[in-house]
Amino acid sequence: MELNSIKPALGSTKNRKRIGRGTGSGHGKTATKGHKGQKARSGGSVKPGFEGGQMPLQRRLPKRGFTPLTRKDYAVVNLGQLDAFESGSIVDVDAMRKAGFIGKVIDGVKILAKGEITKAVKVKAHKFSAAAKEKIEAAGGTVEEI
Repeated sequence: MELNSIKPALGSTKNRKRIGRGTGSGHGKTATKGHKGQKARSGGSVKPGFEGGQMPLQRRLPKRGFTPLTRKDYAVVNLGQLDAFESGSIVDVDAMRKAGFIGKVIDGVKILAKGEITKAVKVKAHKFSAAAKEKIEAAGGTVEEI
């Protein structure tokens, strides 16, 4: 096998349709666009959602809901993930980021009670669920809100 003999697999490539190249090609005259009308013109197409001038559906339906300005967006970490740290270690935002448990922190980090923790660690975060606090303290660890 040499570079000049390499070919694509049979059936993997297809010749493009050459339109508007005479009647003998089978795609001549109207070039597969039918007769007249907006879709036959150059640049002629309608935007998605356009209903011929009728008020579009997305504008006829009422708006629903809103995003409150006071909403906080916390990065969430579960207790089961914190079990990866060694006993007696301090688990803060930087340690969780290095371990790959959180990415971008916007308003802080919240610890939730999903999973089990067996090691006594000192956890520093912005928020804790009540059940998560109980589980950490039951395992012999401490909780500190930043």
